[in-house]
Amino acid sequence: MKTIEKIGDCFGRFMGLIVLAVAALALLVPQSSLWIDTSWVNYLLMVIMFGMGLTMKFKDFAMVITHPKDILIGCASQFIIMPLLAFGLCWVFHLDPALTAGVILVGTCPGGTASNVITYFSKGDVALSIGMTSVNTLLAPLLTPAITYLLLQKTVRVDVWGMFVNIITVILVPIVLGFIINKLFAKFTQKIVALLPVVSTIGICLTVATVVSHNAEKIYTSGALVLVVVILHNLSGYACGFGISQLFRMSPEKTKALSIEIGMQNSGLATSLATTAFPNLAMATVPGAMFSVWHNISGAILAAIYRRWNSKE
Repeated sequence: MKTIEKIGDCFGRFMGLIVLAVAALALLVPQSSLWIDTSWVNYLLMVIMFGMGLTMKFKDFAMVITHPKDILIGCASQFIIMPLLAFGLCWVFHLDPALTAGVILVGTCPGGTASNVITYFSKGDVALSIGMTSVNTLLAPLLTPAITYLLLQKTVRVDVWGMFVNIITVILVPIVLGFIINKLFAKFTQKIVALLPVVSTIGICLTVATVVSHNAEKIYTSGALVLVVVILHNLSGYACGFGISQLFRMSPEKTKALSIEIGMQNSGLATSLATTAFPNLAMATVPGAMFSVWHNISGAILAAIYRRWNSKE
């Protein structure tokens, strides 16, 4: 059991480097990942979300009752700050409609499981992180399509219903199934939960490899610009989360959780939704793929910085 935990911990710590290596290989040698069909992205995301469900318990949702203010601040910040940052960056850099759609999608998606992992390694408030992720994910079927439509209605056609169905199918159903299995077979899930960082990392790597390899040529043409936007989007999210937590005088542990939750998005979902909502805009999948790579790297660096900061200090 300890060996499994060490393996899981190793994958969690070096997730950013692993994803970066896979993305570089897929970009430089696309043939290495072209065997992975783009239709796999949804199934890979479902596996990751199922794993998230296996780790969830009723006490995670108890945060809504015991700390409603913290959850409300986190949820409001997630669905206001990141979409507006995305919209502003697209306007400043004059991105074309396809890339704009992709960046906006990243901004309107909830936080992902990666934020929980990074919060854990940061010695932040993991319970708050999981609580915010859980609530934001439950709100996503309504808020993600609605906010995306609101911001993009004058730019491209948005398939709101398709996005709603996709989020329900790919996100909520696997999470609920995982939650139920964890409730019914708690002893079994406790034995395998240590392997979830490995499963999540593999799923993220395959997703990134698929999108990057199938869009390698397009990434070469506009990759530098998209990367700049992605980096600014992610770092601005961290900064805004930190600033808001200080405004409400949160503890260092809660500050870490809020900052990371806002800055790190479920970019895998954004990539999946791009193929559903914008089937004629192939480049819309690129920002999500690049965000998946970058936020794992920046998250790992931020975790190393945050680990040195605690309540005593």
